[in-house]
Amino acid sequence: PASELPRVLAQLHATLKPGGALFSSNPRGHNEEGWQGSRYASYHDLTAWQRHLAAAGFSELEHYYRPAGLPREQQPWLASVWRKPA
Repeated sequence: PASELPRVLAQLHATLKPGGALFSSNPRGHNEEGWQGSRYASYHDLTAWQRHLAAAGFSELEHYYRPAGLPREQQPWLASVWRKPA
C-alpha cells in the first residue's frame, strides 16, 4: 500500500551504499490501489513515483516504459533507475 512506501523506500535507501543504484519496475496507472482478485496492487504514474523516491532521498537516473516499441497505452510498466547520493 502507498501508506507503506515511505518506510519501505527508507529501508531500501538505508541498505544501499552511497552511490548505490535502485532499479524498480512497477505497474503503471493513475495512483490507484486496491485488491485485484487475491493480489493487492498499487499503480503509480511517473509524477507520483518520482515524488515518492525523491522524498526517500533518491535521485533519478532514468525512466522508461515497457515493453519497448509499443504505443504508450500498451506499455503497462514503468521502469526507473535511481541513485543514492554518494
